[in-house]
Amino acid sequence: MKQVIQSARTGKLALKEVPEPRVKSGCVLVRTRASLISAGTERMVIDFAKKSLAGKAKERPDLVRKVLDKAKRDGVLSTFKAVMARLDEPLPLGYSAAGEVVAVGAGIEGLFQVGQRVAMAGAGLANHAELNVVPRNLVAAIPDDVPYDQACFGTLGAIALAGVRNTRVQLGDVVVVLGVGLVGQMAVQLLSVAGARVVAVDVNPERLALAARSGAELTWRLGEAGLAEAVFALSGGLGADSVLVAAATESSEPLETAAALARDRARIVLVGKTGTEFSYAAFMKKELELVVSRSYGPGRYDEDFEGRGLKYPAGWVRWTETENLRECVRLMSPSLAHRLDVGALITHRFAFDAAETAYTLVTEGHEPSLGVVLTYAEFAPAPPRPVFAAPKVAPGTCGLGVIGAGNFARTVLLPELKRVPGVEFRAICTTRGQTAEHAQGAFAFARATTSVDELLADPSVNAVLVATRHSNHAELTARCLEAGKAVIVEKPLALDRDQLNRVIRAREGSAGFFTIGFNRRFAPMSLKARDHLARHAGPKMLVLRVNAGALPPESWVNAAEEGGGRILGEVCHFVDLARMLVGGPIASVQADAAAVSHGGCDDLTVTLSFTDGSLATIVYTALGDTSYSKERFECFAGGTVITIDNFLTLTVAQGGKSKVEKALGQDKGHRAELEAFVAAVKGGPLPADEAELVETSLATIAVLDSLRDGRRVSLDG
Repeated sequence: MKQVIQSARTGKLALKEVPEPRVKSGCVLVRTRASLISAGTERMVIDFAKKSLAGKAKERPDLVRKVLDKAKRDGVLSTFKAVMARLDEPLPLGYSAAGEVVAVGAGIEGLFQVGQRVAMAGAGLANHAELNVVPRNLVAAIPDDVPYDQACFGTLGAIALAGVRNTRVQLGDVVVVLGVGLVGQMAVQLLSVAGARVVAVDVNPERLALAARSGAELTWRLGEAGLAEAVFALSGGLGADSVLVAAATESSEPLETAAALARDRARIVLVGKTGTEFSYAAFMKKELELVVSRSYGPGRYDEDFEGRGLKYPAGWVRWTETENLRECVRLMSPSLAHRLDVGALITHRFAFDAAETAYTLVTEGHEPSLGVVLTYAEFAPAPPRPVFAAPKVAPGTCGLGVIGAGNFARTVLLPELKRVPGVEFRAICTTRGQTAEHAQGAFAFARATTSVDELLADPSVNAVLVATRHSNHAELTARCLEAGKAVIVEKPLALDRDQLNRVIRAREGSAGFFTIGFNRRFAPMSLKARDHLARHAGPKMLVLRVNAGALPPESWVNAAEEGGGRILGEVCHFVDLARMLVGGPIASVQADAAAVSHGGCDDLTVTLSFTDGSLATIVYTALGDTSYSKERFECFAGGTVITIDNFLTLTVAQGGKSKVEKALGQDKGHRAELEAFVAAVKGGPLPADEAELVETSLATIAVLDSLRDGRRVSLDG
């Protein structure tokens, strides 16, 4: 693998080929997708390495004392050899990165999963390298909507957050941030989220402008007169409640400035490395408190915590470095109203192979830079979750057109639609004229046709039910959307990714919307189970057993060109139900099939892993006896068990007691599904999140990919 290495003796930096690391106990092996060059810290390391021996000695007198002590004890020659050997050691660079777990070490199985997206921290651990081995307490899961090139800011964010916590900020406090480089910028945002009134101070007007956009109430260019007066005016004459020093300089001026701006008994928190001489009188008269923030927070530099996975009691140490890292990446989520927006801090992106060029930019400063991100050769942003604009449906009646009049449409869907108020049966279209004419008479359609184009051109039709065989679901759905119609399509939506993308493109340019006939998500017992599970935080475990019964081998469902098989045509129901019950995105899919003894592949297990750590196992088989219940779902979460047996009984076991609810008749949600669709056509809320329906459709296609390739398939691409 490739890794950025620096010589401790010469300071020369290079991208080198080195052996791949192996996962260790208590650690995860992570394939890096993006890493951040920290201009301040890494420039300091590089500059130190480039110094002569005399320069290094002047910079680190503490190390000089150790060398002299060793020379007295072991002799000059032995000490010289030891020093030279130490200087010959290669230095790994980098300490803030993000990537994908590829292996989990002993002792932490279940805490992390292969394929999980994580942020990682630690000098010598979260390196600029294609693979990194990182201990459990220096890793945090990344929210689904946070990209790698932002999550790699996690460690810098944790440093800023630890500093903010050390200010003991309270709502309404006036806090001065001295120095708004990367850490200072993030501190400004975090303080703003915490409800502070932030004053940003720096010499760089562009960074001050960025701080103002990020929430600073007052910005001031260092060196311009009037800073103290402005801070005292903002604080009602008191002065700053705390000052966070995030500057990097040999000068002690930041401490002098902090003392001048602080109120009586204020806190000054040192995050950046500055000179530490200060006026005794200035600090004594105000009884100022000076705190040097410990990098990412409690646990840092503790080998038991970082290296051996020790836990601190939460009652004594609530915000460890692990929790600070986790909270920072959580706050990066675009779903939050008040968030940490690190995307605004990225000024440059370089491919990992150009790491040396990136470091030249940072260290020589030929052009302004702030957040410099390295992206890796295998890094490919996950396909974005589709975001569809709200449909532009004119409120009114539901003018229904139907394409296809097979057995299920005639016996279930159309009779149910007849009972839904406000539905006008406008047109029925089938490939054979006699079938269309028969359905027209049976359900009182205004007219019958064999032309899809004719049906879609009818202005009185604003909603379409697609109930044909599976192979043309996607194409017909796309054409309906392109005609501006609302569509309810019987499952499946698509048989492959190309068909699915065809629907997505059509929906993106459509005034209509689509939903899929996943009726089980609308069943009363499913809704009760979902609501009960939602009250329990943490991961969920689901087992969905389906005694499907055998199909005749010659059934059209098993024909690839028409039905695509029972996995696409029926297992999709249970993939969607699991997604609805868990209430979170599917991360990956793994499937195994029993030997085929009849017809197609319809004896299999499917394991769905979810981004929140939940698991669902679908057991689908045609080997059972049809007199036994067809569907049984068991859901486990937070000390409760919910069981749905064939949509006839719902059992909730909790607190040592079980409560059983029996239905008068089986209700799999068909009526509720159709009512929700009609209501949406009339201007109500959509029956289901369309992007979620795309996700479950993709996950079902991934079941086949897993069976073909014998591997776990990630939905991130």
